[in-house]
Amino acid sequence: MKRSDLAGGEAPPLAPTHGRLAPERTAPERIAIVTDAWLPQMNGVVRTLTTTCDHLRALGHDVMVVSPDQFASVPCPTYPEIRLALTRPGAVASRLRQFAPNAIHIATEGPLGLAARRYCMKAGVRFTTAYHTQFPDYLAQRTHLPAGWFWRYIRWFHGPAQRILVATESIREELRAQGLTQLHHWSRGVDLACFTPQAPPAPEFADLPRPIQLYVGRVAVEKNIEAFLAGTHPGSKVVVGDGPSLERLTARYPQAIFLGRRSGGALAGCYAGADVFVFPSRTDTFGLVMIEALACGTPVAAYPVAGPRDILTGEVGAMSEKLEDAIAAALTRDPGACAQFGAGFSWAAATSQFLAGLAAMEVQAVAA
Repeated sequence: MKRSDLAGGEAPPLAPTHGRLAPERTAPERIAIVTDAWLPQMNGVVRTLTTTCDHLRALGHDVMVVSPDQFASVPCPTYPEIRLALTRPGAVASRLRQFAPNAIHIATEGPLGLAARRYCMKAGVRFTTAYHTQFPDYLAQRTHLPAGWFWRYIRWFHGPAQRILVATESIREELRAQGLTQLHHWSRGVDLACFTPQAPPAPEFADLPRPIQLYVGRVAVEKNIEAFLAGTHPGSKVVVGDGPSLERLTARYPQAIFLGRRSGGALAGCYAGADVFVFPSRTDTFGLVMIEALACGTPVAAYPVAGPRDILTGEVGAMSEKLEDAIAAALTRDPGACAQFGAGFSWAAATSQFLAGLAAMEVQAVAA
Protein backbone atom coordinates (compact mmCIF):
# COMPACT_ATOMS: atom_id res chain seq x y z
CA MET A 1 0.00 0.00 0.00
CA LYS A 2 1.40 3.37 -1.01
CA ARG A 3 1.18 6.61 0.93
CA SER A 4 -1.13 7.92 -1.78
CA ASP A 5 -3.58 5.14 -0.93
CA LEU A 6 -4.12 6.65 2.53
CA ALA A 7 -6.54 9.25 1.23
CA GLY A 8 -9.53 7.07 1.98
CA GLY A 9 -11.13 3.67 1.79
CA GLU A 10 -10.41 0.56 3.80
CA ALA A 11 -6.92 -0.85 3.94
CA PRO A 12 -6.59 -4.59 3.46
CA PRO A 13 -5.63 -6.29 6.71
CA LEU A 14 -1.95 -7.05 7.11
CA ALA A 15 -0.73 -10.42 8.23
CA PRO A 16 -1.74 -10.94 11.88
CA THR A 17 0.97 -10.84 14.49
CA HIS A 18 0.44 -14.50 15.22
CA GLY A 19 2.76 -16.76 13.27
CA ARG A 20 5.01 -14.36 11.36
CA LEU A 21 6.17 -10.78 11.24
CA ALA A 22 4.23 -8.20 9.29
CA PRO A 23 6.14 -6.69 6.36
CA GLU A 24 8.54 -3.85 7.08
CA ARG A 25 7.92 -0.45 5.51
CA THR A 26 9.30 3.06 5.54
CA ALA A 27 7.63 5.12 8.26
CA PRO A 28 7.62 8.70 9.58
CA GLU A 29 10.47 9.64 11.88
CA ARG A 30 8.59 12.05 14.16
CA ILE A 31 5.39 10.58 15.58
CA ALA A 32 2.97 12.27 17.98
CA ILE A 33 0.63 10.04 19.98
CA VAL A 34 -2.20 11.71 21.88
CA THR A 35 -3.94 9.62 24.52
CA ASP A 36 -6.28 10.05 27.48
CA ALA A 37 -5.16 6.64 28.81
CA TRP A 38 -1.65 6.59 30.27
CA LEU A 39 0.40 5.74 33.32
CA PRO A 40 -0.20 5.37 36.23
CA GLN A 41 -3.31 3.70 34.83
CA MET A 42 -2.62 0.08 33.96
CA ASN A 43 -4.86 -1.61 31.45
CA GLY A 44 -4.68 -3.11 27.99
CA VAL A 45 -4.78 0.24 26.23
CA VAL A 46 -1.96 1.69 28.35
CA ARG A 47 0.19 -1.42 27.97
CA THR A 48 -0.37 -1.39 24.22
CA LEU A 49 0.59 2.27 23.87
CA THR A 50 3.61 2.20 26.19
CA THR A 51 4.98 -0.94 24.56
CA THR A 52 4.40 0.47 21.07
CA CYS A 53 6.27 3.65 22.05
CA ASP A 54 9.18 1.58 23.35
CA HIS A 55 9.40 -0.35 20.09
CA LEU A 56 9.08 2.77 17.95
CA ARG A 57 11.93 4.44 19.81
CA ALA A 58 14.03 1.30 19.53
CA LEU A 59 13.54 1.53 15.76
CA GLY A 60 14.91 5.08 15.82
CA HIS A 61 11.68 7.07 15.66
CA ASP A 62 11.22 10.27 17.66
CA VAL A 63 7.97 9.82 19.61
CA MET A 64 6.14 12.49 21.59
CA VAL A 65 3.26 11.42 23.82
CA VAL A 66 0.61 13.90 24.92
CA SER A 67 -1.05 12.35 27.97
CA PRO A 68 -3.04 13.31 31.11
CA ASP A 69 -0.02 13.26 33.44
CA GLN A 70 1.24 16.43 31.71
CA PHE A 71 -1.79 18.51 32.74
CA ALA A 72 -4.02 19.22 35.69
CA SER A 73 -6.76 16.62 35.79
CA VAL A 74 -9.93 15.52 37.53
CA PRO A 75 -11.16 11.99 38.23
CA CYS A 76 -13.60 10.58 35.70
CA PRO A 77 -17.13 10.35 37.15
CA THR A 78 -17.83 6.77 38.33
CA TYR A 79 -14.23 5.80 37.45
CA PRO A 80 -11.74 7.86 39.53
CA GLU A 81 -8.76 5.75 38.39
CA ILE A 82 -9.10 7.46 35.01
CA ARG A 83 -7.99 11.10 35.03
CA LEU A 84 -9.55 13.60 32.63
CA ALA A 85 -7.05 16.25 31.56
CA LEU A 86 -7.88 19.93 32.00
CA THR A 87 -6.02 21.99 29.43
CA ARG A 88 -6.05 25.65 28.52
CA PRO A 89 -7.29 26.40 25.00
CA GLY A 90 -4.59 25.67 22.46
CA ALA A 91 -2.26 23.78 24.83
CA VAL A 92 -2.37 20.54 22.88
CA ALA A 93 -2.17 22.36 19.55
CA SER A 94 0.89 24.26 20.77
CA ARG A 95 2.70 21.05 21.69
CA LEU A 96 1.91 19.49 18.35
CA ARG A 97 3.07 22.55 16.40
CA GLN A 98 6.33 22.76 18.35
CA PHE A 99 7.08 19.07 17.83
CA ALA A 100 6.22 19.29 14.09
CA PRO A 101 5.47 15.58 13.68
CA ASN A 102 5.37 13.67 10.42
CA ALA A 103 2.33 11.80 11.73
CA ILE A 104 -0.27 12.26 14.46
CA HIS A 105 -2.07 9.33 16.04
CA ILE A 106 -5.06 10.04 18.30
CA ALA A 107 -5.49 6.98 20.49
CA THR A 108 -8.58 7.86 22.53
CA GLU A 109 -11.81 9.81 22.31
CA GLY A 110 -11.41 11.80 25.57
CA PRO A 111 -10.51 15.47 26.23
CA LEU A 112 -6.95 15.25 24.88
CA GLY A 113 -8.07 13.28 21.84
CA LEU A 114 -10.73 15.92 21.18
CA ALA A 115 -8.17 18.73 21.45
CA ALA A 116 -5.83 16.97 19.02
CA ARG A 117 -8.68 16.29 16.60
CA ARG A 118 -9.69 19.96 16.76
CA TYR A 119 -6.12 21.04 15.94
CA CYS A 120 -5.83 18.62 13.02
CA MET A 121 -9.18 19.62 11.54
CA LYS A 122 -8.38 23.34 11.84
CA ALA A 123 -4.84 23.03 10.49
CA GLY A 124 -5.68 20.64 7.68
CA VAL A 125 -3.46 17.93 9.12
CA ARG A 126 -4.07 14.28 8.37
CA PHE A 127 -4.30 11.97 11.37
CA THR A 128 -5.08 8.42 12.41
CA THR A 129 -7.22 7.17 15.30
CA ALA A 130 -7.69 3.82 17.04
CA TYR A 131 -10.78 2.08 18.33
CA HIS A 132 -9.45 0.47 21.51
CA THR A 133 -12.62 0.07 23.56
CA GLN A 134 -16.31 -0.51 23.00
CA PHE A 135 -17.01 3.06 24.05
CA PRO A 136 -20.78 3.02 23.32
CA ASP A 137 -21.31 -0.22 25.24
CA TYR A 138 -19.26 0.99 28.21
CA LEU A 139 -21.22 4.23 28.44
CA ALA A 140 -24.52 2.43 27.98
CA GLN A 141 -23.71 0.18 30.95
CA ARG A 142 -22.69 3.12 33.13
CA THR A 143 -25.53 5.49 32.17
CA HIS A 144 -28.30 2.99 31.32
CA LEU A 145 -28.85 4.90 28.08
CA PRO A 146 -29.01 3.22 24.64
CA ALA A 147 -25.63 2.48 23.07
CA GLY A 148 -26.92 3.92 19.81
CA TRP A 149 -26.87 7.39 21.33
CA PHE A 150 -23.12 7.17 21.82
CA TRP A 151 -22.40 5.75 18.36
CA ARG A 152 -23.22 9.19 16.95
CA TYR A 153 -20.21 10.55 18.81
CA ILE A 154 -17.97 7.68 17.62
CA ARG A 155 -18.95 8.27 13.99
CA TRP A 156 -18.32 12.00 14.36
CA PHE A 157 -14.97 11.57 16.14
CA HIS A 158 -13.43 8.95 13.86
CA GLY A 159 -15.06 9.96 10.59
CA PRO A 160 -12.33 12.43 9.44
CA ALA A 161 -9.41 10.10 10.30
CA GLN A 162 -7.30 8.85 7.41
CA ARG A 163 -7.16 5.46 9.09
CA ILE A 164 -8.90 3.90 12.08
CA LEU A 165 -6.66 1.24 13.61
CA VAL A 166 -8.55 -1.83 14.89
CA ALA A 167 -7.35 -5.10 16.38
CA THR A 168 -9.84 -7.70 15.15
CA GLU A 169 -12.11 -8.55 12.26
CA SER A 170 -15.20 -8.52 14.49
CA ILE A 171 -14.57 -4.87 15.35
CA ARG A 172 -13.92 -4.08 11.69
CA GLU A 173 -17.35 -5.49 10.89
CA GLU A 174 -18.99 -3.46 13.64
CA LEU A 175 -17.36 -0.22 12.51
CA ARG A 176 -18.21 -0.92 8.88
CA ALA A 177 -21.84 -1.26 9.92
CA GLN A 178 -21.57 2.24 11.41
CA GLY A 179 -20.27 3.63 8.11
CA LEU A 180 -16.61 3.80 9.20
CA THR A 181 -14.68 2.03 6.47
CA GLN A 182 -11.16 3.54 6.49
CA LEU A 183 -9.96 0.68 8.68
CA HIS A 184 -6.49 -0.73 9.22
CA HIS A 185 -5.44 -3.86 11.11
CA TRP A 186 -3.31 -3.34 14.23
CA SER A 187 -2.94 -6.44 16.39
CA ARG A 188 -1.18 -6.89 19.73
CA GLY A 189 1.84 -8.72 21.11
CA VAL A 190 3.26 -10.36 24.22
CA ASP A 191 6.48 -9.68 26.13
CA LEU A 192 7.78 -13.24 25.85
CA ALA A 193 10.73 -12.51 28.12
CA CYS A 194 8.22 -11.97 30.93
CA PHE A 195 5.13 -14.03 30.10
CA THR A 196 6.31 -17.61 30.04
CA PRO A 197 5.19 -20.95 31.56
CA GLN A 198 8.39 -20.85 33.62
CA ALA A 199 7.27 -17.78 35.59
CA PRO A 200 7.27 -18.67 39.32
CA PRO A 201 3.65 -19.15 40.46
CA ALA A 202 2.15 -16.62 42.83
CA PRO A 203 2.84 -17.73 46.42
CA GLU A 204 -0.83 -17.14 47.29
CA PHE A 205 -1.71 -20.06 45.01
CA ALA A 206 0.17 -22.67 47.05
CA ASP A 207 -2.72 -23.88 49.23
CA LEU A 208 -5.70 -23.00 47.05
CA PRO A 209 -8.09 -25.76 45.98
CA ARG A 210 -7.69 -26.62 42.32
CA PRO A 211 -8.56 -25.77 39.65
CA ILE A 212 -7.49 -22.15 40.09
CA GLN A 213 -9.62 -19.93 37.86
CA LEU A 214 -8.05 -16.53 37.20
CA TYR A 215 -9.34 -13.16 36.05
CA VAL A 216 -6.92 -10.30 35.28
CA GLY A 217 -8.00 -6.79 34.38
CA ARG A 218 -9.92 -3.75 35.51
CA VAL A 219 -12.43 -4.47 38.25
CA ALA A 220 -15.30 -2.54 36.72
CA VAL A 221 -18.89 -3.14 35.74
CA GLU A 222 -18.20 -3.30 32.00
CA LYS A 223 -15.87 -6.27 32.51
CA ASN A 224 -18.79 -8.49 33.59
CA ILE A 225 -16.71 -10.02 36.40
CA GLU A 226 -19.78 -11.06 38.39
CA ALA A 227 -20.60 -13.62 35.69
CA PHE A 228 -17.32 -15.27 36.68
CA LEU A 229 -17.55 -14.82 40.45
CA ALA A 230 -21.15 -16.05 40.63
CA GLY A 231 -20.27 -19.22 38.73
CA THR A 232 -20.55 -22.66 40.26
CA HIS A 233 -17.48 -24.43 38.89
CA PRO A 234 -15.53 -25.99 41.78
CA GLY A 235 -12.09 -24.79 42.74
CA SER A 236 -10.77 -21.30 43.54
CA LYS A 237 -11.57 -17.98 41.91
CA VAL A 238 -8.80 -15.36 41.84
CA VAL A 239 -9.08 -11.75 40.70
CA VAL A 240 -5.99 -9.67 39.84
CA GLY A 241 -6.55 -5.95 39.26
CA ASP A 242 -8.29 -2.98 40.78
CA GLY A 243 -10.99 -0.54 39.82
CA PRO A 244 -14.21 1.09 40.97
CA SER A 245 -16.05 -2.20 41.62
CA LEU A 246 -13.34 -3.76 43.79
CA GLU A 247 -14.79 -2.89 47.19
CA ARG A 248 -18.30 -3.99 46.25
CA LEU A 249 -17.22 -7.29 44.71
CA THR A 250 -14.85 -8.09 47.59
CA ALA A 251 -17.73 -7.72 50.02
CA ARG A 252 -20.21 -9.64 47.88
CA TYR A 253 -17.93 -12.58 47.04
CA PRO A 254 -15.85 -13.29 50.17
CA GLN A 255 -14.95 -16.76 48.90
CA ALA A 256 -12.97 -15.25 46.02
CA ILE A 257 -9.34 -14.14 46.37
CA PHE A 258 -8.64 -10.53 45.36
CA LEU A 259 -4.93 -9.90 44.93
CA GLY A 260 -5.02 -6.31 43.71
CA ARG A 261 -2.85 -5.01 40.90
CA ARG A 262 0.12 -7.07 39.75
CA SER A 263 2.59 -6.38 36.96
CA GLY A 264 5.71 -7.82 35.38
CA GLY A 265 6.94 -11.10 36.78
CA ALA A 266 4.36 -11.09 39.58
CA LEU A 267 1.56 -10.91 37.01
CA ALA A 268 3.18 -13.59 34.86
CA GLY A 269 3.34 -15.84 37.91
CA CYS A 270 -0.41 -15.45 38.42
CA TYR A 271 -1.04 -16.51 34.84
CA ALA A 272 1.42 -19.41 34.95
CA GLY A 273 0.14 -20.69 38.29
CA ALA A 274 -3.53 -20.74 37.29
CA ASP A 275 -5.30 -23.69 35.67
CA VAL A 276 -7.59 -21.62 33.48
CA PHE A 277 -7.91 -17.95 32.59
CA VAL A 278 -11.49 -16.70 32.57
CA PHE A 279 -12.34 -13.75 30.33
CA PRO A 280 -15.97 -12.78 31.10
CA SER A 281 -16.04 -9.46 29.21
CA ARG A 282 -18.53 -9.10 26.38
CA THR A 283 -17.33 -5.65 25.29
CA ASP A 284 -13.52 -5.75 24.86
CA THR A 285 -12.18 -5.16 21.37
CA PHE A 286 -9.22 -7.53 21.79
CA GLY A 287 -8.27 -8.72 25.28
CA LEU A 288 -4.50 -8.44 25.65
CA VAL A 289 -4.72 -10.45 28.86
CA MET A 290 -5.87 -13.51 26.90
CA ILE A 291 -2.68 -13.78 24.86
CA GLU A 292 -0.56 -13.07 27.95
CA ALA A 293 -2.28 -15.99 29.70
CA LEU A 294 -1.80 -18.25 26.70
CA ALA A 295 1.90 -17.37 26.49
CA CYS A 296 2.14 -18.58 30.11
CA GLY A 297 0.58 -21.91 29.10
CA THR A 298 -2.86 -21.21 30.58
CA PRO A 299 -5.97 -21.97 28.49
CA VAL A 300 -8.75 -19.40 28.17
CA ALA A 301 -12.50 -19.67 28.84
CA ALA A 302 -14.73 -16.94 27.43
CA TYR A 303 -18.02 -16.02 25.86
CA PRO A 304 -18.26 -16.36 22.06
CA VAL A 305 -18.04 -12.60 21.42
CA ALA A 306 -15.70 -10.17 19.67
CA GLY A 307 -12.22 -10.51 21.08
CA PRO A 308 -12.27 -14.16 22.14
CA ARG A 309 -13.90 -15.19 18.87
CA ASP A 310 -11.10 -13.48 16.93
CA ILE A 311 -8.23 -14.88 19.00
CA LEU A 312 -9.04 -18.31 20.43
CA THR A 313 -8.94 -21.66 18.71
CA GLY A 314 -10.33 -24.95 19.95
CA GLU A 315 -6.82 -26.09 20.84
CA VAL A 316 -6.10 -23.30 23.32
CA GLY A 317 -9.45 -22.27 24.77
CA ALA A 318 -13.19 -22.73 24.86
CA MET A 319 -16.16 -20.43 24.36
CA SER A 320 -19.74 -20.89 25.47
CA GLU A 321 -22.73 -18.79 26.46
CA LYS A 322 -22.57 -20.75 29.71
CA LEU A 323 -19.27 -19.71 31.25
CA GLU A 324 -19.05 -22.81 33.46
CA ASP A 325 -19.12 -25.00 30.34
CA ALA A 326 -16.34 -22.93 28.76
CA ILE A 327 -14.25 -23.29 31.93
CA ALA A 328 -14.74 -27.06 32.06
CA ALA A 329 -13.78 -27.43 28.40
CA ALA A 330 -10.78 -25.09 28.63
CA LEU A 331 -9.36 -27.13 31.51
CA THR A 332 -8.89 -30.03 29.09
CA ARG A 333 -6.62 -28.05 26.74
CA ASP A 334 -2.89 -28.77 26.48
CA PRO A 335 -0.79 -26.11 28.27
CA GLY A 336 2.08 -26.69 25.83
CA ALA A 337 -0.15 -25.89 22.87
CA CYS A 338 -1.35 -22.76 24.65
CA ALA A 339 2.21 -21.55 25.27
CA GLN A 340 3.20 -22.20 21.67
CA PHE A 341 0.16 -20.31 20.39
CA GLY A 342 0.72 -17.34 22.73
CA ALA A 343 4.38 -17.13 21.73
CA GLY A 344 3.30 -16.35 18.17
CA PHE A 345 2.07 -12.86 19.06
CA SER A 346 4.87 -10.40 18.38
CA TRP A 347 5.11 -6.75 19.47
CA ALA A 348 7.59 -6.21 16.65
CA ALA A 349 4.98 -7.24 14.10
CA ALA A 350 2.27 -5.23 15.83
CA THR A 351 4.49 -2.13 15.74
CA SER A 352 5.12 -2.67 12.04
CA GLN A 353 1.36 -2.75 11.52
CA PHE A 354 0.98 0.47 13.50
CA LEU A 355 3.59 2.21 11.34
CA ALA A 356 1.93 1.00 8.15
CA GLY A 357 -1.32 2.59 9.24
CA LEU A 358 0.02 6.07 9.89
CA ALA A 359 -1.16 8.71 7.50
CA ALA A 360 1.34 11.07 5.89
CA MET A 361 1.10 14.58 7.18
CA GLU A 362 -0.28 17.17 4.77
CA VAL A 363 -0.56 20.61 6.26
CA GLN A 364 -2.66 22.95 4.13
CA ALA A 365 -2.58 25.81 6.59
CA VAL A 366 -1.17 25.89 10.09
CA ALA A 367 -3.21 27.82 12.61
CA ALA A 368 -1.33 30.70 14.17
